Amino acid sequence: MLAAWRAIERFDPARPFRPWLMRIVVNAALDARRRGKVRAAEPIAETLESAGLGPDRMAEASLLRTRIDAGLAELPERQRIALVLFDAEGWGHADIAAALGVPEGTVRSYVFHARRAMRKSLGTLAEGMK
Repeated sequence: MLAAWRAIERFDPARPFRPWLMRIVVNAALDARRRGKVRAAEPIAETLESAGLGPDRMAEASLLRTRIDAGLAELPERQRIALVLFDAEGWGHADIAAALGVPEGTVRSYVFHARRAMRKSLGTLAEGMK
């Protein structure tokens, strides 16, 4: 009734009063029902983790990405190519050897030395991310 009282200036006396008032009542009831649905929520458990990465994990991942890029930049070109193709792209040693025009054993050596250099470059940062 308060909503109708506030809107009385908008009432057109040339039209029937009852339908105008009933529309205000129905709208108020629908609004109250909608508000009730939004407010009826269950509390979130304190131990529940977010599905996405939190700001701390995003910062760690960004730092790790920066360190990986810097470590890769320090590798000799052939070691970098062999490491990225093998570990990131999933190529086999034989495929990399064919692409680089070197023996397969050389590719295995490139990957081994590149991984060792990356472990040294990343240090304890990579261990903390596990």
